[in-house]
Amino acid sequence: MLLVVDVGNTQTHVGLYSKKELVASWRFATEREKTGDELAVTLDGLLRLDGFSRDMITGFAVASGVPRLVNEYSAMSGDKLGVEALVVGPGIKTGMPVLTSDPRTVGPDLIVQAVAAQELCGAPCISVGFGTATTFSAVSAAGEYLGHAIAPGIEVSLDALATRAARLMKVELVDPGVVIGKTTTQSMQAGAVYGFAGQVDGIVTRMRAELGVDAVTVATGGLSSLIFPHASTLDKLDPLLTLRGLEIVYSRNQQ
Repeated sequence: MLLVVDVGNTQTHVGLYSKKELVASWRFATEREKTGDELAVTLDGLLRLDGFSRDMITGFAVASGVPRLVNEYSAMSGDKLGVEALVVGPGIKTGMPVLTSDPRTVGPDLIVQAVAAQELCGAPCISVGFGTATTFSAVSAAGEYLGHAIAPGIEVSLDALATRAARLMKVELVDPGVVIGKTTTQSMQAGAVYGFAGQVDGIVTRMRAELGVDAVTVATGGLSSLIFPHASTLDKLDPLLTLRGLEIVYSRNQQ
């Protein structure tokens, strides 16, 4: 079985594949100071929770937006799982040429999301990731990674607003159902949900104009389901897109 790990700045998403079928997935908070031993304990507990064990793991792939944890996961994979980790980064076969000025600086999560979006929808396409940052990655008709746009994430923006504005506070991030809020909480929720939906539509519309075609868009990430119903330019919703991309990239490197 293949264990894949997407390490985000806020959350870590883990998936377990049997052949090409995702049989389990889990999320937990990313803690940058975790050691390989501690990560092994966490993964072992998640596997056992659903009736699996470390002995079943025959492959391991990781995409990490937190550089320090790359070495910890790599060491953990060899020491505790007995398999060599495939770390998404320079030198790894993705099947997608990266045409940015410096491909080494492109986040591995953006690459695997784009790979999965192309596999799911064909090219050209745009993958939109909702996490600590909101990211927009463009893939050409020829299947090339052209570049991306990065905006502050929804939760980051709300936290900054609550921190910087004396009369505002942290609120639960849910759809208030109305744009004209009657309370401060409702007003902040409306600004976050509908404001970010408008941002998505604006950026996707401009990307499509640069691509010269109405490229299919795929939304993913922990907050994608909150924004998806309100952004008219989002075509498909797949919260598991990064995990799917990791499985695809792993498979391409076994050939």
